[in-house]
Amino acid sequence: MIGFQAKLERFESLATECDLIARRSDGSNREFYLRASEHYRELANDLRSLIASFDVAA
Repeated sequence: MIGFQAKLERFESLATECDLIARRSDGSNREFYLRASEHYRELANDLRSLIASFDVAA
């Protein structure tokens, strides 16, 4: 379970980093980092749901 929590924190951190980079970028780079941020947030949400399902099962 600790591994999942660490991955969740990493995905959230990566999403935040991508947001910051997107703000400082222009054009296609901005779009790339915004898409990457969205993807990392989706992964974090999926992982959060998975962790919650383990908590319910326990």
